[in-house]
Amino acid sequence: MKTKPLLLLVPLAWASFAVAESAPQQPVSANAWRQSQRTNAADAYSYSRFTLLGKFLTSSRDAVPNRPAFVVDCIPAEESPRSRGTFLAGNLIVGTPLEIIYVEPEEIRGISYFPKVAVRYRTDNSAREEEQQWSPTSDNTSASIPKHSLKEILRARTVAITAKDEQGRQVAMQFDMPDPSLVEQSCNVKGH
Repeated sequence: MKTKPLLLLVPLAWASFAVAESAPQQPVSANAWRQSQRTNAADAYSYSRFTLLGKFLTSSRDAVPNRPAFVVDCIPAEESPRSRGTFLAGNLIVGTPLEIIYVEPEEIRGISYFPKVAVRYRTDNSAREEEQQWSPTSDNTSASIPKHSLKEILRARTVAITAKDEQGRQVAMQFDMPDPSLVEQSCNVKGH
C-alpha cells in the first residue's frame, strides 16, 4: 500500500525537474567595469582605469572594434595624497574621428574658440535628452566627459549617446550600466 503515495510523488518530481531544466542559465555579466592599473611615467604615480564597453546602435563605417567605451581614470585612496579617491578623467571612446565644432568662450579675451564635440545623451529611456558640448581628445576619436555628467551617467541603468562623425553622420551608442559603487568610491564621484 505504500507504493500509491510514492507513485503520487513521481509526477511531482518529474514536474520539478522539467521546471529546473527549462530555467535559462544566467550568463556571466558582460557589462561590468573592468579595472586595470596604470602608471603615469612622467609624474611617477599609479592610477586605476575603469573601462565599460557599450554597443553601437548606428555606427560610422570606419568604427574600431571593441568600441564604444567609457574610460574613467582615478587615483585610488591608498595612492592619493588626500586619503580619498581622486578623479582624473572620464572619456567616451568612439574610435572614429568625431565632428568638431568651435564654440565661442563665455568671456571673450581676443579671438579664440574652443573645439568641442556636440553630444546628446539620455539616461534610462527618459524623455529628457541632455545636449552638451564635451572637449575632444587630441586624435578627435574620443570626448572628455565632465565630472557632473559622469555622476549622472554612473547612476543610470542605461545610457544612450549620440554624436556625429567627421562626415556629419549620426553615431548612436548604448551602454548598460553596472553597479557604480566601485567607480564612485575609487574615484570619489558619488552623486548627491
